[in-house]
Amino acid sequence: MATALAGAGIPAIFSYAGRTAAPVAQPLPMRIGGFGGAAGLAAFLRAEGITGVIDATHPFAAQISRNAIDACHDADIPLVALERPAWLGDWQRVPDIASAALALPKAPSRVFLAIGRQNLGAFAGLPHAYLLRLVDPPKDLPLRADHVVARGPFTVDGDRALLQDWRTQIVVAKNSGGAGAEAKIIAAGQLGLRVIMIDRPVLPPRRVVRTVEEALHAIPLGV
Repeated sequence: MATALAGAGIPAIFSYAGRTAAPVAQPLPMRIGGFGGAAGLAAFLRAEGITGVIDATHPFAAQISRNAIDACHDADIPLVALERPAWLGDWQRVPDIASAALALPKAPSRVFLAIGRQNLGAFAGLPHAYLLRLVDPPKDLPLRADHVVARGPFTVDGDRALLQDWRTQIVVAKNSGGAGAEAKIIAAGQLGLRVIMIDRPVLPPRRVVRTVEEALHAIPLGV
């Protein structure tokens, strides 16, 4: 999305939440950090003379998306969500993080916990061995776990080897969609592993597009 905006010569600002120590560089001016809720975001949009917002955040960053909806409504600015389609498959589906923890067996198991680092506390105190894959080296984790530090996109061959080498029995993942993180799900299917898939959070109604090209033409961008 950022590359398309820059290539089209559309003035834009790229906003990162700031949870990653070394975010990927973008071909647009970047802003890192929060806004102070929906009211702070609305004030920022007005101050910067923003004419349209593209919410291209992670499907599970629900609070950011809710704030964007409220802020754009308050500032009377059009919003479009660039949302990658969810994965489809024959998995055990659960509605949220807490349900995923409850779905794990009572007997100790080897679990690839592919949910990032924000919600690990729900799995603390359970008798399982966990493997995490994180973008940054872990600090102050709420549970004991093995980990690898790596940034996607990942390959099916690489993830199959990772799951095999660690003797994984169960994969817990968020249904984030997209090709960059799908390799672990494909690899788990090839190995016949149990997959517990967490459904996306429900958001208020908003306009959703699936491609960068649709987003470019969905709202007035630039002046």
